[in-house]
Amino acid sequence: MKNSKYISNLKNDLPASVVVFFVALPLCLGIALASGAPLFSGLIAGIVGGIVVGSLSGSQLGVSGPAAGLAAIVLTSIGALGGFENFLLAVVLGGMIQFLLGVLRAGVIGYYFPSSVIKGMLTGIGIIIILKQIPHFFGYNSPEGDFSFFQSNGENTFSGIINTFSYFSLGATVIAVLGLVILILWSNVLSKKGKIFQLIQGPLVAVVVGIGYVIFTEGNATWSIQPIQLVSVPIPDSLSSFMGQFSFPNFGVIGNSEVWITAFTIALVASLETLLCVEATDKLDPEKRVTPTNRELMAQGAGNFLSGLIGGLPVTQVIVRSSANIQSGGKTKMAAIIHGFLLLISVILIPVLLNKIPLSVLAAILFIVGFKLAKPSLFITMYRLGWKQFTPFVVTVLGIVFTDLLVGIGLGLGVGIVVILIKSFQNSHFLHIEDKSNGKHKIKMTLAEEVTFFNKGAILKELDSLSEDTFLELDVRTTRFLDYDIIEILEDFSEKAKNKNIDIKVISHRGVILNPDSFITFFNTSKKVS
Repeated sequence: MKNSKYISNLKNDLPASVVVFFVALPLCLGIALASGAPLFSGLIAGIVGGIVVGSLSGSQLGVSGPAAGLAAIVLTSIGALGGFENFLLAVVLGGMIQFLLGVLRAGVIGYYFPSSVIKGMLTGIGIIIILKQIPHFFGYNSPEGDFSFFQSNGENTFSGIINTFSYFSLGATVIAVLGLVILILWSNVLSKKGKIFQLIQGPLVAVVVGIGYVIFTEGNATWSIQPIQLVSVPIPDSLSSFMGQFSFPNFGVIGNSEVWITAFTIALVASLETLLCVEATDKLDPEKRVTPTNRELMAQGAGNFLSGLIGGLPVTQVIVRSSANIQSGGKTKMAAIIHGFLLLISVILIPVLLNKIPLSVLAAILFIVGFKLAKPSLFITMYRLGWKQFTPFVVTVLGIVFTDLLVGIGLGLGVGIVVILIKSFQNSHFLHIEDKSNGKHKIKMTLAEEVTFFNKGAILKELDSLSEDTFLELDVRTTRFLDYDIIEILEDFSEKAKNKNIDIKVISHRGVILNPDSFITFFNTSKKVS
């Protein structure tokens, strides 16, 4: 039954896998370059992420590969551990730790991130994709796969864009514009004209046209595209030189504590980034399927174990590739698996042809991906939901754009927690001023179902504001949990109430109590409020 599902959806998954392949190829190489690792290690990670993780994962639309969020960790660790082979051992151990986290059911962590932060993450990544691809679109060779605000070449996102105009390339820009026109025309017009335009995706056509342009204009001083503006896949001379590109971990340093610290760092950061991407991917899924997070951690762990074993970078589920998969019509995990095989086959059989793909055409493809993630209408929607949703959303977006992915998410989560505390502060009780009785103001305070120490400030403020000669009715019939801190506040207030001539009536499931001698005794003997 499952196999028939995959076969019946091949008409959607195959074209989607081609798009993901073209998106993944330069990112695999760029992230390896930004990480200070051999270029081939990025391709290994992409192949393992597609074939191995894709096969083991329970995610139908998630695509895994080397992640920009780990580039800084990789770059630092290679130097600190004394070489790439020593670092590979940390990747292997990190994979084992990740697998163990899945066995221990740590995948539940991903469910504790607010929806506003996840949407902010998607939008922020969309904006970053567009900003980072602007230089490539116009032919400037800025670092590919570097998604941090401060880039590895000493520039930042905006200075890189400004410098683009000093290195403007007419040929790269012309083919980028042509590629963008093809993509928009294919998506908005031709795809509705016939099945052939749905089977053959616009990105494939744009890439083929780009390769044709490079071949046709080669040698022309005005219109040609320079080699630095093209994809750069390692080209082996023979099978032995191809096999020589693989590296293997140095198990002799397994007793080094620094290796283990790096392994735990990789496992924790890769797991967090994966779980966040899983949440985001599930939100983008048109069928709203739910990925089993513990199985995902085990699949990622197995992928990292194998990737490190044969010389690859650490892998995570990656939202750029996953969203490209979804936007291209992918339906099942076969799209991710096939994209992995396409990477493997292409680097073996056609590396020369791959090296004729203009980076500016790939930038045009990523422009479309970025725009669909960061649609302006989403900002309007989030604003209309109110400040409690809009604030964490905007903070996450700005944090990702001006720092990096994990810092931006951390900032958004921090603001989200503050919003929760404010909501908790506000929702601890309901205060009703009803009427005057016997010369006294009658005020009714209804406590919420759960009242914790977070609510101390709000309740204390209301009690202290009660004027003399007030009649306070305290309703706790729906309260199932009352923190001891709150009981102490009420206990202290009962003493103040005597001096201010305030009468207190407590309404609970046990009945009505007028001016209880001790709130501590009263609530401690209650079976409902504890």
